Amino acid sequence: MLEKSGTASLTDFLSRLNKAQSSVLMLDYDGTLAPFQTERDQAYPYPGVLPLLQEILRRNETRIVIVTGRAIHEVQALLAPLTGFEIWGAHGLEHLLVDGTRRQAAIDPEIISALDQASSWLRSNGMASLVETKPGGVAVHWRGLSETEIEKVESDTQAGWADLARHSGLKLLRFDGGLELRVTRPNKGDAVTAILKDLPPNTPVAFLGDDLTDEDGFRILADRGLSVLVRDEYRETQAKAWIKPPQELLGFFEEWLRQTQR
Repeated sequence: MLEKSGTASLTDFLSRLNKAQSSVLMLDYDGTLAPFQTERDQAYPYPGVLPLLQEILRRNETRIVIVTGRAIHEVQALLAPLTGFEIWGAHGLEHLLVDGTRRQAAIDPEIISALDQASSWLRSNGMASLVETKPGGVAVHWRGLSETEIEKVESDTQAGWADLARHSGLKLLRFDGGLELRVTRPNKGDAVTAILKDLPPNTPVAFLGDDLTDEDGFRILADRGLSVLVRDEYRETQAKAWIKPPQELLGFFEEWLRQTQR
């Protein structure tokens, strides 16, 4: 693991974790808990991840929260049979509590119409197989395509969505493997803000993520907790530390377990 100079060290964070009665572990899904796959419904967690998360939950001291761009039902299917965790899906638009309570932010009908237009444009321009429609957004995925094909899909989509992307309530995001047109708010930073809001100030909190959309969460967490970039290759980030999956990720969870052992 690499840590940025001038920030609280991982050792300091873990020492706080060891002394705390409760803690919060926030986790992105794709690219963090699971490798990217061309077939998105086959993006299962890295081997070893589920047993470690299950053991962390079993000790009943850590609140695990998945903060992801995926819809809630997809995360539940991919993490089965794991239960007892919370999910903020669709970048924070959906929220599922451990007790089964489900909430979803309202979307302006005008924005819904614009997203429908974005989806229809993709389908009418030969990209139906690349489309993903989800709460508050439409994505085009190009993982598995050649570089030439990717350049064309990206260029055509940006041009085709240009007018829609100018809508004040929408933003165009490039993620690892595609483009997404989605509602401006909420984002993962809003989800992290909501999670932190009701926590006692000394509760140890960590957030692990890989993509640019996770930077909103890293910025909100700032000096309040530990932010960790999970990627094979380093990139500029607001996160305080960097680990490579899957071995360093598994090692992080193992250390979390050691520090919360009573």
